[in-house]
Order: sequence, then C-alpha cells, then structure tokens
Amino acid sequence: MNLAIFDLDHTLIASDSDNEWPKYLMHKGIVDAAFVAKKNDYFYQQYLQGQLNVDEFLEFQLEPLTRFSMAELAEMHQEFMRDFIRPTITDKARGLVTQHQQAGDDLLLISATNEFIITPIAHEFGITEVIGVSLEIGADGRYTGEYIGVPSYQAGKITRLEQWLQAQGKTRADYDKIYFYSDSRNDMPLLKDVSNPVAVNPDDTLLAHAREHGWPIVHTH
Repeated sequence: MNLAIFDLDHTLIASDSDNEWPKYLMHKGIVDAAFVAKKNDYFYQQYLQGQLNVDEFLEFQLEPLTRFSMAELAEMHQEFMRDFIRPTITDKARGLVTQHQQAGDDLLLISATNEFIITPIAHEFGITEVIGVSLEIGADGRYTGEYIGVPSYQAGKITRLEQWLQAQGKTRADYDKIYFYSDSRNDMPLLKDVSNPVAVNPDDTLLAHAREHGWPIVHTH
C-alpha cells in the first residue's frame, strides 16, 4: 500500500484558503476591510518568500474565530466553500486525488492552514485524514484564538506527519511509496523527506529544484 499526501493551497485548489477566508470575512462585513486587506497581503508576501512569522500570523487569523459559536462558524464555512473555494477546484485536481483513491492508497491532507478552514475542503475531495494547525477549544466550546502543538508549516509538517503515523499505529515502512504533492518552497523539507515528491503548480524555487532533481511536475490549473 502507498500513502498519498496532499498540500492544499495552490495544489488541490487554485487559491490560498488562508488568504481567502479573511476576504470572506471582509465580504460579510465582519472585519475591517482596509486593515485586513493590508495585513492579509503582508502575511501572504511573507509566506511566498518562505519567511512567514507563524505566531504573528495565527494571532491575526484566529481572533475572528473566537467571536462565533461552532454552529455559526459551520454555517459560515458552508457559504465560504460555495462562494470562495469550490469555484477554484478543477477537474484535474480532483483527478489527482481520485487516481490514488482508486488505487486503494491511504490519503492524507497536510496544510499550514488551520484545521477549521481546511477540514471541510479535504472532505470535498473525499479525504478524511487531515493535518492542519490545531486549534484550542475553550471550556465554553468556542475557539480561544490560540493554537496547540507544532504548526504544520515547513519542517513542522514532518513532525506532524510522524505524530500522525504514530497515532495510526504505523511507520513509514508500512508503505511501499509515500507521495507528497505540493506547490511551495515552504514544503521543501517534507518533499525531500518522502520517496515520491511531486511538484504541483510549483513556485519558481520549487520548479528549479524539481527540474534539477528530476521530480515529476504537474499542473492542475
């Protein structure tokens, strides 16, 4: 059996869900549009350069979640999926997942985006095993605005993968091949760490590395 690991943003969707969620909140009038637009671009440029300040970014991004109940957030996410995410999912991206489903491989989505945003998107692809930034839930049943554990960003994805395997009672040796599909230089640590790295819609840094090392390069949008 093989394990197929997928990044999310610009890999399975032709957008960045971390970037789209604040846009949705601005569209709804929930957050100050001018301030959030500026901060959103600030953090996104950091990410593209591989220099994201994770703690600063998560403090900014998670605060709005504390204002709503889980039921309210679930309803908001359905609207977010409909208007901001599903339009960015291509048949090619769905096909990338389907080929591994049909082969009987284990599927895992791992993203630097938080689990609230990514879990329903993973389910849209039929992926039930999901690793994202884990969020703290308070005694009142709401998100506290804090994260827990190791953020699944850059080398943190390797740590979180190992924790996931341990929780499954498995090791890498249980798999013939481990694929990882990603678009970003930020995922170079995990791409180098698996048997079958695949560059999907790669940024310039990843594209150059993939060409140099003979990694497969695919485009889903």
